[in-house]
Amino acid sequence: MLTDNAHACTHPLAFVRAQRGWSYQRLARVVARRARDLGVANMAAERQKVWRWEHRGVVPDRVSQLALAAELGVPTDRLESHPWPSWLPTGDAVRTEYPWTASGSVTSLMDVVEDALTDRRGFLTITGPGVASLSSEWLGLEPARLQAALAGGQVDEQIVNRIEHNIPGLRVMDERLGGESVRRLVDAELGVVADLLARGSYTEAIGRHLHLVAAELARFAGWVSFDAGFQTAAQRYWVTALHAAHAAGDRMLGANVLKNMSLQCVDFARPREAVDLAEAAVASARRATGRVAAMLQMRRARAHAALGEASACAQALACAEAAFVEARAEDPAWSAYFDDAEYQAQVGSCYIDLGHLVHADRWLEGSLAIHPHERTRDRATYLLRRAAVQIDLGNLDGGCSLAKEALPMLEATRSKRNSRRADEVRRRLRRHSADPAARELDQILARTA
Repeated sequence: MLTDNAHACTHPLAFVRAQRGWSYQRLARVVARRARDLGVANMAAERQKVWRWEHRGVVPDRVSQLALAAELGVPTDRLESHPWPSWLPTGDAVRTEYPWTASGSVTSLMDVVEDALTDRRGFLTITGPGVASLSSEWLGLEPARLQAALAGGQVDEQIVNRIEHNIPGLRVMDERLGGESVRRLVDAELGVVADLLARGSYTEAIGRHLHLVAAELARFAGWVSFDAGFQTAAQRYWVTALHAAHAAGDRMLGANVLKNMSLQCVDFARPREAVDLAEAAVASARRATGRVAAMLQMRRARAHAALGEASACAQALACAEAAFVEARAEDPAWSAYFDDAEYQAQVGSCYIDLGHLVHADRWLEGSLAIHPHERTRDRATYLLRRAAVQIDLGNLDGGCSLAKEALPMLEATRSKRNSRRADEVRRRLRRHSADPAARELDQILARTA
């Protein structure tokens, strides 16, 4: 079954409503009022009608679309060129058709550095066929050699190493402060690498190293944007990261990008696309072992759990467990976060999605017992997840205690993902509104969101 994350914007109309704070009834009234301006005086303001547009695939009639477009400031001719619901204003499209060449990677890098920070929060632009096309293209590629060095200043190994050595520090900042706090720093580092690739002069080996650093910075920029709630920006960065990983010839890093994209789809109730991306990640890193293989298999498990596919989830969990016991110190640095605490938390998350709450609670308890306190944002995530499970199991006091423990961490880290986790707890607390402690905690969580 899907978790409460399914309330996230999974339809363009949901995004439009969320941006403006409109309920279904409010939107129905807005459309009826605008329809009167168009000369249709008897349109009923029915919330059920709007709900069917968003959840049942019903296409609004012409007058309703014109009325809504007028309210949103969308030109009438866009309704003809972009049939419902694609004309709704949800942010710019994410470009995916860059050539799988070194120059294509550089173009993607320059585009993402220019545009990604301006994206608005909340909506996934690449969906359905776009996801399938991107993952299949990635699987069909073989690492290409870089073209001849570009004219410009000489780039040596010392410069590249210096930039690369900044990345672990950025990861620590993300863990302790949240994606919002480090997003611009990561984008600035990526911009330096993009400029070096576009304007510098370097050997083929240094060019590959530059693309490798660009790939990890773009992947990480996507991650912190995802955490901060900038979903279109996250997709832009991840498309760029795939191209840079290809130019660098690093299939495992590309698989990690696909793994990140899969989690985004899980969070936004697109489990089938999450499975496609996770399967592509596993397939493109068949030689991966240890921690990397375990990470990729665990993402597969999460995607199948979100679909309610218990058997496929169990198979992926078994693969993850077998790989994890072989984790070694020499695994890539970007995989280091996937320790025993993270492993147990992810197993628990699978059981939440499958509805096996007793199992989920046991795994989350084990994770929190060993979870490093300095990883503030992630610890808050799993405290909130276990709090929701405890309340669902009937232990209101236990759930409230866990959520209270997470409060200072929520205030220390600016994480939109954790704001959604807090909202999940709040929805459960409202079922116990007669309890003074539950009401008080609901109000406190509301202030931290």
